[in-house]
Amino acid sequence: MGVDIARVLALLREQPAAPWGIDAMAQSAGMSRTSFNLRFRAVVGEPPMAYLTELRLRRAAGYLATTTKSVREIAHLSGYGSEASFSKAFSRLFGRPPADYRRVRLAAPRQAGH
Repeated sequence: MGVDIARVLALLREQPAAPWGIDAMAQSAGMSRTSFNLRFRAVVGEPPMAYLTELRLRRAAGYLATTTKSVREIAHLSGYGSEASFSKAFSRLFGRPPADYRRVRLAAPRQAGH
């Protein structure tokens, strides 16, 4: 993996709620927007914004399953400006709204070692 893309991936993981856009990612990689898009897709296998969206939503799922933070707080922590856009994106990835996801996760019996 190129150092430039690895650096951006590390930044995204460290600061998923930051206001990332293609321009900011490309600048962090020291590349043009077009070069960055092509290189990121070649290295990671998906477009940068798709990667970031899934990263944010999977982190949000972790918050839902392990904290009592409100959906609004989790939306903000996950980089979403509105609870509605967060809920829509979350439902698209996980097949249910955040509150339902939390209810199901909390109701599921914990297995030993998990």
